Amino acid sequence: MTRPVPEYEGVDRALFESVIVPSGRPAVLRQGVADWPMVQLGRTSTAALSDHLRAAATDAPTPIWSGAPEIEGRFSYADDLKSFNHVQENAPLATLLDRLAAHHDDAHPPGFYAGGVPFRPCLPGLLAETPMPLLDPATQRRTSLWIGNRVRTACHWDLPQNLACVVAGRRRFTLFPTDQIANLYIGPVDFTLSGQPTSLVDFHKPDFDRFPRFAEALQHAEIADLAPGDVLYMPSLWFHHVESLDPFGAMVNFWWRDAPPHMTAPIFTLLHGLMTLRDLNHRERQAWRVIFDHYLFRPDDEEPMAHIPPDARGLFAAMTPDIEQRLKATLMGPLSR
Repeated sequence: MTRPVPEYEGVDRALFESVIVPSGRPAVLRQGVADWPMVQLGRTSTAALSDHLRAAATDAPTPIWSGAPEIEGRFSYADDLKSFNHVQENAPLATLLDRLAAHHDDAHPPGFYAGGVPFRPCLPGLLAETPMPLLDPATQRRTSLWIGNRVRTACHWDLPQNLACVVAGRRRFTLFPTDQIANLYIGPVDFTLSGQPTSLVDFHKPDFDRFPRFAEALQHAEIADLAPGDVLYMPSLWFHHVESLDPFGAMVNFWWRDAPPHMTAPIFTLLHGLMTLRDLNHRERQAWRVIFDHYLFRPDDEEPMAHIPPDARGLFAAMTPDIEQRLKATLMGPLSR
């Protein structure tokens, strides 16, 4: 049984940092960006917002997805999982805006979508009018636009934390905690639609014969229905399926990580594990689980090297540029064989 994501109103940075983020759970921040010019224009008309975006857009190319009406806005894989059910191309944002306008009133339009359009190269003039006071100004973040017609983004996780700000059209997010990964039937990890592995389940027409454990996932699902001006906070690694419910929808995302600059995506550790752990026998894998828990997944207040002087901890000492380079050299040796 799905349940609504908790909602807040009048959220300021103090509440966001002291209550919402530490909870580790999604939260709807009602009308958190209602004063943005983009939101105001979208409430006036689709054409007004489109004209505003067109005037601000550069000629920098961005990935644009197009799908036949038959896919009903569900961008996914072809049946063989080796290709897609849609076309991906790189073109200026104006190309997408033209297509959306041309098919706005179609009863069964093709699906058109651009996700993660970066503001700095593509919409630099809009950065000043889309402030996010909930984040420390010093926080490194990526600001991007998500725009299309009635389309669905397959359920996936994101590594960064996310503030998803709806500026036009209604959106529905269906969210799942990370521990539901086995019940969501994730597709290929190294051949993805746009970088992140995605669920193979069609949320509108779930095939419970093929994906029986999805019924269990639904018992843990949380729903966020958003209107223009609303904001959804999503912690890192929460799965989310996104639907745009109107003929024109637009959303601005702020992505950021609370991690030291030297840290790369942990997905690379997972891939490395294919070479070092996956094909060991069960007993050895479980023994390595204990070792990983001890050195990596221990509580923050436990230091597994506490019995060794700091200057004798080698690669396990606190990270420095020198240790970072030594780690890379140590890893590159076996990988280059």
